[in-house]
Amino acid sequence: MDQPLDQLTDALLDAARKAGAEAADAIAIAGTSISIDVRGGALEQAERSEGIDIGLRAILGRRQACVSSSSITPETLAEMADRAVAMAREAPEDPGVGLAPAEALARDTDCSVLDMDDPEGEPLPAHMERAAREAEAAALAVDGISRVDSASAGYGRRRVHLATSGGFSGGYSRTDSALYAVAITGEGTKMERDYYGESRTHRSDLPTPEEVGRIASERTLARAGARKPPTGAFPVLFDERVAASLIGHLLVAINGSSIVRGASWLRDAMGGPVLPKGLSLTEQPRRRRGPASRLFDAEGLPTAERDIVRDGVLQGWVLDLSTARKLGLESTANATRGPSAPPSPSASNIALTQGEASRDDLIVQMGRGLVVTSMIGATINPTTGDYSRGASGFWVENGEIAWPVNECTIAGNLREMLTRLIPANDARPHVSRVVPSLLVEGLTLAGE
Repeated sequence: MDQPLDQLTDALLDAARKAGAEAADAIAIAGTSISIDVRGGALEQAERSEGIDIGLRAILGRRQACVSSSSITPETLAEMADRAVAMAREAPEDPGVGLAPAEALARDTDCSVLDMDDPEGEPLPAHMERAAREAEAAALAVDGISRVDSASAGYGRRRVHLATSGGFSGGYSRTDSALYAVAITGEGTKMERDYYGESRTHRSDLPTPEEVGRIASERTLARAGARKPPTGAFPVLFDERVAASLIGHLLVAINGSSIVRGASWLRDAMGGPVLPKGLSLTEQPRRRRGPASRLFDAEGLPTAERDIVRDGVLQGWVLDLSTARKLGLESTANATRGPSAPPSPSASNIALTQGEASRDDLIVQMGRGLVVTSMIGATINPTTGDYSRGASGFWVENGEIAWPVNECTIAGNLREMLTRLIPANDARPHVSRVVPSLLVEGLTLAGE
């Protein structure tokens, strides 16, 4: 796993040139992951994996092809190059194909400034098991919890290097550590469950196992006796745990791939309002310890903070080079890729403007309605924005949580919903989508 990845990508580019590629880029990804699960005070599962994946994109004019492998022998590299070039010759022409010009490439590639690689290194499995056991014990110590469905600890480290025949070479390392617990109360048809957990780039930033277990149990007990809500039009408060999904739908709708296909309910929204006045959606690709931070994108272009939405008005799409060329625009340095496919656009860390009110203040403000804490399934019409999702949470009467809710459906239209958002001030700063709880008036609930 200590194979220098830059040597692998350079070797792939050399092989591509020898095979006849006019241009090429190569990516190498080395990963290690460990997962530990405990149940009933005993170790249930322990897994560790590691490996290297490499990918090559060969370009001939406006034609391209990608190949990948988990073997890194010289014979494999040569075979990959021959195959990629042969496939590119038969591929259809694509006006978006091409590498970034040399003058546009990132010069700053020292990703250590982002502090994404935990210096503590790989944890001992015994320490991870102990943390999972302690989280389970803390959950079971709360009165009313019948059992813990699972308690898990995880760790991963990923090294990535990208090189292009246009002169770019850069890489980074990223770690993540996680601790989760799922608690259960009741039996049979009265059973309810909920969870708590966190994932961080640095293990020292994780909550304690005792906190993970306790909060998982408290959330579970709050769900005891859940029933359906009334049917009708009501305000809905999307808890911080699920509020980012609304912004996720917006990001999908302004993704360059959706815009190029014309399959977006925001395809005509550039320069117009998509959020309430006063709210901005900012991309923060260089946030320290951010889960999706990067100094450069998967095409070697430098990243920078920008407002995707400013004061409610849509400022730009999420673009890579290909989608930008097809739209007659410039890339926004949002290219991402894996070993087996060409780049495609995707947003990095984002943050929505937070409000002045707390979550509790918004519950008082809504008066009567639904607080959503979990969601299942989704029916989203990509061209109209019509929205329907299963949900559970808590019913609110007279500005106070009255009883837990399950088995209901929320429906509305995303374009209308997003322009009526009222944000709370409770967003977690360390997640990739920093979005607070969001109140939306006048959604349709299907319950009893």
